[in-house]
Amino acid sequence: MKSPFSRFFGGGDKTVSEVKSEVEEVVHVVKNKPAEEVVKIPIDKIIPNRFQPRTVFDEDKIEELSRTIHTHGVIQPIVVRKFEDDHYEIIAGERRYRAMKKLDWTEVPAIVRNLNDKETASIALIENLQREELTAIEEALAYQQLLELHSLTQEALAQRLGKGQSTVANKLRLLKLPQTVQEAILRREITERHARALISIKDEATQNNLVALIKENDWNVRQLEEFIQQLTKPKEEKKEKPKRKAISKDIRIALNTIKQSLSMVTKSGINVKTEEEDTDDYYQITVRIPKKKA
Repeated sequence: MKSPFSRFFGGGDKTVSEVKSEVEEVVHVVKNKPAEEVVKIPIDKIIPNRFQPRTVFDEDKIEELSRTIHTHGVIQPIVVRKFEDDHYEIIAGERRYRAMKKLDWTEVPAIVRNLNDKETASIALIENLQREELTAIEEALAYQQLLELHSLTQEALAQRLGKGQSTVANKLRLLKLPQTVQEAILRREITERHARALISIKDEATQNNLVALIKENDWNVRQLEEFIQQLTKPKEEKKEKPKRKAISKDIRIALNTIKQSLSMVTKSGINVKTEEEDTDDYYQITVRIPKKKA
């Protein structure tokens, strides 16, 4: 019988419903296998999951969970695996572990599973991806680790997670942002849409400055996009138009009269040549009339 991991990450085309069903099975098999025994493990012998995609834990929610555990106990034990030096590594249930640690428990109820690194990492990633509490960066890191663990393409991973390929690609693109910008996403100081707008800026210093402006001015995404558009808009070269010198009405009449007279001479068959020059002090017209008709 194939393991849920081989079915989930194996080849072949699958429908979205099939993929979702298999994802749920992977987590369910690990956390709810009825034949497994719940044991008590010293809390100081337990270490967090090294493959945990969640990097920021909401302390208020951990505190709330600890109060619930204090009142009602642990409804579901954590899942661990044996680790070096008589320690155990968490596979699933790190929030419960943190809550029990906050309550100063010396022992925690746990199910011990015999899993390798690849399986442990996969469960931690898939379990967290099923939740909606991950930030965009944590989700992107989870996708990246699954791609590397199982040598998948973005399209194959998207199919197995029941997501669009563009969704996976857009998340992974966030990992190209500077570390300071990624940390702002992790701390939920800016949104994923803010971050995606920042991708169009190639200069890291400018990206960091824009993050500061977002926080300082509480910009929404549209305001940021408008600012970036103005920032990246090419400067139009201003063509200097030649300044027209003001000419009085009387001078214009005089010039027009001279030009009309010269035009009449030209019509009579004489090849008149004229040169005009506009200086600061006067307007000069030079007329050359040949002595012989052309």
